This record gives sequence, C-alpha cells and structure tokens, in this order.
Amino acid sequence: MPAPTVVQGVVLRVEGEGPRTVLFLHGWPDTLQLWDATAAALVQDGWRCVRFTLPGFDRSADAGVAPTLAELVDRIRAIAEAVSPDAPLTLVLHDWGCVFGYEFAMRHPQRVARIVAVDVGDHNSADLARSLSPTARRQVFAYQIWLAVAWKIGGAFGDRMTQRMARALRAPAHPSTIGAGMNYPYAMRWFGSRGGLKGAARVDPACPVLYIYGERKPFMFHSPQWLERLASRPGSAVRAFPTGHWVMAQRPGEFIACVREWLSAPAS
Repeated sequence: MPAPTVVQGVVLRVEGEGPRTVLFLHGWPDTLQLWDATAAALVQDGWRCVRFTLPGFDRSADAGVAPTLAELVDRIRAIAEAVSPDAPLTLVLHDWGCVFGYEFAMRHPQRVARIVAVDVGDHNSADLARSLSPTARRQVFAYQIWLAVAWKIGGAFGDRMTQRMARALRAPAHPSTIGAGMNYPYAMRWFGSRGGLKGAARVDPACPVLYIYGERKPFMFHSPQWLERLASRPGSAVRAFPTGHWVMAQRPGEFIACVREWLSAPAS
C-alpha cells in the first residue's frame, strides 16, 4: 500500500491514476466517507479522486481545530497544487464544502475546471435572503444557532447537542463520528468566530457548474435566480432530485449516474 499523501498536515485519500483529478469536499456533519460510492464510480471512469476530512471534523484527530476562512482556502489551494500541479481540477462539493469550495474557486479560478455542487448554491446572496419566507428564516436560524452554541459549549454536552440535531435533520453520518468540534462554520456565521464569513466572495464561479439539489426540504439553500443563471449558462446544468439535503445518500445510484454523465462531456 502506498504511503498516505499529507499536505499541510492533512492526510489525503487518493484513489485512481487517471490524468484528470477530482477533489471532494464534504460538509456537516460528515467526513470524507460521504463520497465513498461516488469516488469509487469515478475511479472506474478514469478519474483520480482525492478526498480529505475537513479540519475539525475528525473527532479522533482534530476535534478542537477551527481554521479561519482564509486558512481553509489556503489549505484547499495547497492540496490542489499538490495533487494537480499542471492542470485545473474538478470540485465535487456538498453543504459547507460548497461554501469553502466556492470561495476557493472565486479566489483561484485558474485552478478549477468544473464544479459539481450539491444542495448549497448562492449562500450569501441577497436573492437567497429575499427568497426565504419568515418561517424558513426562523427554521434556518433555529438549527444553526443550536449548533453554533454547541460549538461554544463543547465537551460531552456539546457533542450530545450536535448529535441530537443530526438525528433531527436525518444526517446519514454515524453518531459516533459526530461532535461539537465540527460546528465551527455555524459559529463563524452567527458569532463571527474565527474571523467570520463576511469576507466571503459573492458566489459566481466562472467555470461550468452542475448544481444538484433535493426538492423535499422545508427551505432551499439557493435562490430561484441561482437556478436560472446556471440553467442558461453554456456547459452548466441544474438537476433536482426527490430527496432531502443528502442527495448522494438518499438516491445514490441516480446521483452517481447524473454526475458521471455530466463529467463525461467535455468541459466548456
């Protein structure tokens, strides 16, 4: 077995030897295992798949780590340059992985050829803010502030708070992998912790984007304008699935087929 690839202290899981590279970023409350089936399928198609668990999301190794947005983007940049130094790569993103992946793509557009984004779109746009009903805004605030507070509390009690919310939201991750340490993105948003997210760029990637989202949710993480822009942009596409937030876990076969089909077309 080859030695693991380590970049800035992050252990990467690298599978496949194809000339094209895909970098996966997961979200809350997941780890790199979220992408097991997707990565296995893309390796069969000749892709080189690179995954890692976001800083602070591995309870066994770095539960107390909470990087700033700039530090996260710099880490993604270093990984991208290490695994694909001579060509831009494809990003496959979900949840907070979308937020961090978009920021990387906006700051380093020359490093990104295409993006597959799942269930989080223009997260910081005025269009999204206007599209949310008062009830949806209260729901978003309620679950996110709970997780932000759980991060502040930490320890066993914070872990239990986080696991309780994960059950309520039907997250597919095993409870043993879920802890308060992975909630720092919510504290960044609501408390401005670790520098906050106010410096994040408006989400408008220059590269083609496949946006996949679940329709069966009480609210969306994108605006109607986001869907319209992508649907009208050459090379980009929008696909809705009859699922909740974790499309890849709830409709794995259909999700993988959709991603494979889109990636099989030449990048614009």
